[in-house]
Amino acid sequence: MLVSEEIEALLTTAIDLAAKYKKLTGKPLGITGEVAEFYAAKLLNLKLMGARSPGYDAIDSDYRKIQIKGRCLPDKFKVGHRVGSIRLEHQWDSVILVLMNEFFVVSEMWEADRPMVEAALLAPGSKSRNVRGALSVSKFKQISKRVWPV
Repeated sequence: MLVSEEIEALLTTAIDLAAKYKKLTGKPLGITGEVAEFYAAKLLNLKLMGARSPGYDAIDSDYRKIQIKGRCLPDKFKVGHRVGSIRLEHQWDSVILVLMNEFFVVSEMWEADRPMVEAALLAPGSKSRNVRGALSVSKFKQISKRVWPV
């Protein structure tokens, strides 16, 4: 999939609609993942895969398979926010977490390699971590490196 100005214009329209929807209903519209993938590809020069590619969303210039997760966080970040489910049964080399504000403006991106993610997910303890593959945003940042802005 190409990262183009036309797609970015469509996403901008979708972001505006999502903001209005949330204001009216109090619920998110569910476009965070698509926005995160687009901006990770654009800002980190990644090639996006087709829809529903199992295990990864993009490849980098070294053909590493990258899973992209997005999270919108309010200005007053509280403990407990989680990264979406990371499945170990699929093939992928790293996970990029795109953090955005409530208006989908990208603030930073973090990347963790598979061995670090696996170790964190398989560590004894939390059911959400061990069963659902969900790390907290703060834990993900601990095991990763910031890749944008650098």
